[in-house]
Amino acid sequence: MHPRRSAQKVLLCDLCKTVPLQSHCELCNINLCVNCMGKHISDLSKRHNVVHYFYRKSTPNYPKCPKHAEKHCEVHCEKCVIPVCSLCVSSGQHEGHKKSDILENLSVKTQVLQKDLEELETRIYPRYLESLSDVQTEKAEVKTNYGKLTTAVDQEGEVWHREITAIVNQRKSYIEEMKNKHLSTLNKNTKEITQNITELKQIISDLKSLLNSYDFSLTSRYKSRNSEFRTLPAKIGVTLPIFSPLKINKDQLNEMFGSLSSLSINTENSDTMKSPEGASSPPVKTLLDEPLLTATIKLEYEDKMYSVSCLSEEEVWTCDNNKMKLLNLQNKLLISVQTKSGNAPTDIAVTRDGNLVYTDTDNKTVNLVKNKQIQTVIRLQGWVPQFVCSALSDNLLVIMDSDDREQSKVVRYSGSTETQTIQFDDYCRPLYSSAGYISENRNLDICVADRGANAVVVVNQSGKLRFRYAGHPLSTHEPFKPVGITTDSQSHILTADHFHHFIHILDQDGQFLRYIRCTYPWSLCVDIRDNLFVVKYVSHAVDKIQYLSTQC
Repeated sequence: MHPRRSAQKVLLCDLCKTVPLQSHCELCNINLCVNCMGKHISDLSKRHNVVHYFYRKSTPNYPKCPKHAEKHCEVHCEKCVIPVCSLCVSSGQHEGHKKSDILENLSVKTQVLQKDLEELETRIYPRYLESLSDVQTEKAEVKTNYGKLTTAVDQEGEVWHREITAIVNQRKSYIEEMKNKHLSTLNKNTKEITQNITELKQIISDLKSLLNSYDFSLTSRYKSRNSEFRTLPAKIGVTLPIFSPLKINKDQLNEMFGSLSSLSINTENSDTMKSPEGASSPPVKTLLDEPLLTATIKLEYEDKMYSVSCLSEEEVWTCDNNKMKLLNLQNKLLISVQTKSGNAPTDIAVTRDGNLVYTDTDNKTVNLVKNKQIQTVIRLQGWVPQFVCSALSDNLLVIMDSDDREQSKVVRYSGSTETQTIQFDDYCRPLYSSAGYISENRNLDICVADRGANAVVVVNQSGKLRFRYAGHPLSTHEPFKPVGITTDSQSHILTADHFHHFIHILDQDGQFLRYIRCTYPWSLCVDIRDNLFVVKYVSHAVDKIQYLSTQC
């Protein structure tokens, strides 16, 4: 029989069993007529999902019960987190456990899956594609950047070749000049001797003729000239020049040619993508119109302080020409520590676990103070450690000068192991002209107060130059001279302009925000509540300043 003319079975509503169905509840998996649909969805204990029958999804496949093979599980035990059948429920094994309809549970799980799928498709997967694109772009730049390095080395080689050729030619010219002078002297001597020989030959010939002549008149007139020739012409004494090449010191030659920083490959922790619900972030604080001086630590001794580092809101470490001292806001000396070598410490920093590190430029070491015991953790050769800070990763960042003070670089240490060196920009130009106070920002930028360059130099975590801040217009035309530097929870950069009596506040991108007026500020640090501690170099004091609002 033709299918179009065959009898068709009428599908009826699962509830009333009399009226043809029209809709389907995907949650309850039942078919509904128009009359029963309203009654069904009025049950607010469940989240019904009623659709037209032709748009229904396929019927869910109820899982079989592992204990009762002939049964399908229609209930989900929330406590045991397993599907159970009606026999399992009636057996009392899940008595007191919270249960839910397995289709409702499926609906909830489906929503979670849909949400995860949406996040993967719209946020996570595109970020991975973006990361891949970034890596591919960086790979494409590798050849160009390394080509620039090779070209720079070749150009320097050509300069050296020209200089060496010029030196060789100069030496050869000097040798030729000495040779000609030597030959000229010998030629003059030769001429004199030759002339004497000619005269002697003539005299000898004349004497022989005279002897053979037996002529008395001629013989009587003869005068001897032998005395003129008894003294031979002066003998030329010449000391030949000697070329004495210096032994080539390959290490010194290599250093003179120019340094090439080592390849530093660091695995950067990428920003974790927050879930759509969001995550906590540091409270936003605004700059006060008028900063508040909340405390002053006035020192009794005469030695000038030149570095400060916060241990807490109430206690700070300072260092002077003699020792390192822990002081509280009541001017009480809590701890005093002499350096291991007896030398004056150059800079200090408090580590993440509350210990103290200091640099000793005289013996080229970085040292750790723990429970008043001092341990040398870094010992340098050819370089002098100057300033130090404790990084967020609990590493140490040390800025140092070469022995001849011609070069400066920042080195990251994990314990005593060097893990990163930052010295040159992408064009092999020095990033720093001299070592200065150093701080790591919340965004992992590394900030250095380069007083020799009259600028704050900021690089990112990988060591790439982000910007240089050369000061903000003042009433004076004297150059900007940054000294101390620190950062806060808002990623602000604060630097002390000692000679102009200002502390500059910048945002993390180097944009000037505000001044804090302060007499002769030197070293800076910020505690966990963003209180600013300032060493006042001339007045032997430390000021505690509130410059941010406390309201979020």
